[in-house]
Amino acid sequence: MTDLVRLRNLAALVWGAAALMLAVAFAPPLRAQRSPAERAKALDNRIMCMCGGCSEAAGKCNHMGGSFSGPCETAQKEMKEVANRVAMGQSDDLILQSFVQEYGPTVLLSPPTRGFDLWAWLMPIIFSVTGIALAGLVVMRWRHRMTVAPAPRVAPELLARARHDMHGEYDD
Repeated sequence: MTDLVRLRNLAALVWGAAALMLAVAFAPPLRAQRSPAERAKALDNRIMCMCGGCSEAAGKCNHMGGSFSGPCETAQKEMKEVANRVAMGQSDDLILQSFVQEYGPTVLLSPPTRGFDLWAWLMPIIFSVTGIALAGLVVMRWRHRMTVAPAPRVAPELLARARHDMHGEYDD
């Protein structure tokens, strides 16, 4: 197999793996219909508590110490707002978008998967696939150099002289 064919096969394999990873990453999740309480809890864990005293999700906000332990007032307010919007029948995207409009994009624990923010999701995959492809290419080239380089040929006169010199030293 020639190097060009190997390189094409490697490129096809890398592109196929990248396409498969993207398809899996962005496939809509297969899940059963969730209750409003489950939806609200899932959304509570996707938005950040904006109290400024922690860096937790609103659903996991837990201020320890003193006489108070549990979600702060800001997290409770956010969770109540999420529950009210879920009860009104709003979609998850609409609820998250309303929090982004009120608090800014930092309210989301993970960046959205569209527009410029899509690069935050794609770059690790792209860098990983590119790195693997480059490593494979380097290994192929090293192996090619090792197999292509012929063994050096020694002139018969030099070989005969070396044999004569070797035997001459041991004849003493």
